[in-house]
Amino acid sequence: MAIGDIIVGIDIGTSKISTIVGEVNNFNQIEILCMSKCKCSGIKKGKVVNEDEVVMSIAKTIQDAEEEANLKINSAYVTIPGKHTTIVQNSVVKEIKDKYAGISAKDVGTSIMQVRDIEIPEGKVLIDIVPAEFILEDGKVTKDPIGSFSSNFTLNAQILLADKEYVKQLTSILKKVGIDIDGIVPNTLAERNLVLDTNELNDNVMLLDVGAGNIDIGVFEGEKFIYTNTIPVGGDNITNDIAVVLNISEEEADKLKRQYGLALKSFIDNDNEIILNTYKGESRTRPIKSSELIEIIEARIEEMFALVNKDINNQGIKSRINNVIITGQGITNINKSDVAGKIILNIPVKISTGRLISTIKPSYRTAYALVRYIAARPFAKSVSSSIDTKLENNFFKNILERIKEFFYT
Repeated sequence: MAIGDIIVGIDIGTSKISTIVGEVNNFNQIEILCMSKCKCSGIKKGKVVNEDEVVMSIAKTIQDAEEEANLKINSAYVTIPGKHTTIVQNSVVKEIKDKYAGISAKDVGTSIMQVRDIEIPEGKVLIDIVPAEFILEDGKVTKDPIGSFSSNFTLNAQILLADKEYVKQLTSILKKVGIDIDGIVPNTLAERNLVLDTNELNDNVMLLDVGAGNIDIGVFEGEKFIYTNTIPVGGDNITNDIAVVLNISEEEADKLKRQYGLALKSFIDNDNEIILNTYKGESRTRPIKSSELIEIIEARIEEMFALVNKDINNQGIKSRINNVIITGQGITNINKSDVAGKIILNIPVKISTGRLISTIKPSYRTAYALVRYIAARPFAKSVSSSIDTKLENNFFKNILERIKEFFYT
């Protein structure tokens, strides 16, 4: 991390936009300068359906962040759903001129530039290079080879590509807000270090981030990022199912989901009666059993995990996954969702217990994870976003105002 770097992270979700501005402090930790969020209905199933709505929501979070932190934001890092991302594995061997001089930062930088030299398919654009590991000539594996004595090393890395049209649209949206893009990072890659615990970071893990409208999938083999995708279902689908089946308002459906959230009917302790208050039938109210509500939730949860199961089977990677970690506001408030996942996936499933996950409010987690990911980027001299300090401008403006008052009043 570069002490003093100020990083702006924008998470573009299916129900909201979240922005966080963080600064790397003297202890190499992220100090949050401000957080802001705004509801947004301009994105459906990972696609921008209303560009103006997204522009307005981003502009609102930027304006709020600028006012709170007294800064002018000119650029930011943004998230991208897995469905728009392709991962290409590549490796290069770098020869060292003088083995006894030690591997230099320049050697590492050159290898990273070489590993990106792949044929990029039409319709794709390179957005990032993720160095996974360096292997020295004696077989030793390291994350940082600088200073090691070796006549050569192999760099294994992931080249991240994104759909060119989506990146073009994203760039256009941010430009309308007056923001340049510093970088684009897949959701689950950003979240990995925040939501996984120490053991999980070294394991073969599938991370599922269940949001309002999407499930983002990220599969990792230790440091290696091997797969990402997006399944277009989420917490809002559960709410909608309850509203439609029970013939009630979305507001009441969401309240019932949060109050009685349970993924499996078999875990009901007391099948008590619930009074529906916004029933759209002849009577304004209607009594039901809690089991009727939970049956609706269970069906959608089962479908979510079934779709994930189908996806990883189609990719031929299911057998490589040892554990599944679930996070996201779309599912973590539904009790026993991890048990339902284990039944359908036939892989151990747990709700994220990463030690850092409780340090930030759920609605800001992905944006915060993005800032932390960028701050921890290896071999980067500076990762700072472009920021102007409004405080200084205000200072000079105040002086000019006082001079005017002195001469003209």
